[in-house]
Amino acid sequence: MAFLEINNVAIRGISASVPPQQVENRDIYQQSWGDVEDFMGTTGIERHRNSTKDICSSDLCVSAAEVLIEKLGWEKDSIGAVVFVTQTPDYLEPATSCIIQNRLGLSIDCMTLDISLGCSGWVHAFSVLSALMQNGSIKRGLLLAGDTPSKNCSVNDKSTYPLFGDAGTATALEYDETASKVTFLLNTDGEGYKVIIIPEGGYRNQVTPDSLIEKEHGDGIVSSGVHVSMDGMSVFSFAISKAPKSIKGIVEKAGVDLEKLDYILLHQANLFMNEKIRKKLKLTPEQVPYSLKDYGNTSCASIPLTMVTECKEKLESSKLTNVGCGFGIGLSWGSVLFETDHIVVPDLIELS
Repeated sequence: MAFLEINNVAIRGISASVPPQQVENRDIYQQSWGDVEDFMGTTGIERHRNSTKDICSSDLCVSAAEVLIEKLGWEKDSIGAVVFVTQTPDYLEPATSCIIQNRLGLSIDCMTLDISLGCSGWVHAFSVLSALMQNGSIKRGLLLAGDTPSKNCSVNDKSTYPLFGDAGTATALEYDETASKVTFLLNTDGEGYKVIIIPEGGYRNQVTPDSLIEKEHGDGIVSSGVHVSMDGMSVFSFAISKAPKSIKGIVEKAGVDLEKLDYILLHQANLFMNEKIRKKLKLTPEQVPYSLKDYGNTSCASIPLTMVTECKEKLESSKLTNVGCGFGIGLSWGSVLFETDHIVVPDLIELS
């Protein structure tokens, strides 16, 4: 467990971008696997966004960042750091954050960093960037969290393809000596790394011709070695155990009452799982917003995407106390307690 308290860093704005192609689960699930009503009732996912061949997670994050920088009125040479969290980078080498620095027209004095994390990625990357900024050497930073998980799913795998959607987000952080403390509780259990995995295509198990052949792995699950594989029951057991403990742990350490929090922003895994977590914590439906219905599970982008699509009005007009909790692939999980105060939240961007 890593418990961190960060001072002097404030969120100034959050933006999000999605690809234009919308996939309706009612159409694809019913055609291939049968009872779509049961699927949608359990997952809460009616549709999701899929990227075309030409759209990468970096493209979605860059579009979100460009709009946010403009709305904030920031000079680009004032941005001292970019942290890009994703598990779908542009290339194996080089780091995509280097490419993003150039695409955004940022100064060569801007440091960049890639972080490879999925479901918990926004929380962990938030801790990294805010820790880099807390002494004031870096005045402004961008946290870019985006993934295109649909590209890793077999269209013949009912355990993954209807669940995952693509999105990119940008969170603007600024050094501010009057800012409220940001608190993090971060955990990892690598023993469960096989629970969500793309087994082939890295350097441990390199691609062979056999890696591309789809094979049947059970009822409605047909995929190859370069597609994501997920043990749904293990993920469920992990999430409903670890997420509530993480959220309780962080509010107890911070001396905050759960019922007084404005938003508890859960990673958008699926509705049944997240509702179990909500009810365990005795939270109201109003405290726990969902973007699942229209966007599905967007991996590391899910928490900031939910803030943009479901919480925009209150984030812009109010001072709020929030907890974000990400959990999943790794296995990795973490919570962050943070305030927002009349932040900038542009309308959701649809990348053409």
